[in-house]
Amino acid sequence: MAEERQKTIFVCSDAVGETAEAVAKATARQFATEQVKIRRYGNIKQEDEIKSIIHEASRAGGFIAYTLVQPELRETMREECIRSGVRAVDVMGPMMQAFIDTFNDSPKYQPGLLHEMDENYYRKIEAIEFAVKYDDGKDARGLLQAQVVLVGVSRTSKTPLSIYLAHKGIKTANYPLTIEVKPPQELFSRADRLIVGLTMQPERLLKIRTERLKALGLPSQAKYASMERIEKEIEFAAGMMKLLRCPIIDVSEKAIEETAGLIMEMLVS
Repeated sequence: MAEERQKTIFVCSDAVGETAEAVAKATARQFATEQVKIRRYGNIKQEDEIKSIIHEASRAGGFIAYTLVQPELRETMREECIRSGVRAVDVMGPMMQAFIDTFNDSPKYQPGLLHEMDENYYRKIEAIEFAVKYDDGKDARGLLQAQVVLVGVSRTSKTPLSIYLAHKGIKTANYPLTIEVKPPQELFSRADRLIVGLTMQPERLLKIRTERLKALGLPSQAKYASMERIEKEIEFAAGMMKLLRCPIIDVSEKAIEETAGLIMEMLVS
């Protein structure tokens, strides 16, 4: 009986199909049901493939979301869906037509351009690998090679921020400032990079660290999550940031995207 209640969306594309699938998932989230199944069919080349998918959609009582840039495939999809009584949503078609009508331009009709492996793509992959390799001060050499170096005490969002900036193609390393550990000389060496200090209000940091200990199954009374320890760490970090003469961002109430935006502005200023 559960299978009969299941709603199926068929995603079709002459490329990968990620765009239509993302739209279908976003749409499904707006409805109070978990009985939604998305079946994706990519790299469609032949009209017979389309007819077969429409037949499946008809049997399942679902509908089709498609991104087909080849005109003949789009026309086949439209005509066959009408003939079979299957509802179909052309995800890219209206946008492409608006572009044609407004700018008097012609599309390339080339599938998969969204995922074209251009220079920006490879720069992003390189930056992500860099962020992982030089995360949390694993290798001090990364502090000299990075475009951005993030410093701050534990749990001030250094790692997620590094990964987010990497997705923007920015090579980012981060280093945790700890009272017991002397920072490496590489952090103070002259280099063509931006060093940014991340700080947080003690109360906010206490809450985050306490939740972290709970998640690890450790006692919340540990020194790591004590207000006394946190205040000492923040004071120590502030002194180090003063020595580095770096800009400081209070991330207490900031989302990762907001902090990243501030850092990217610093890079171009």
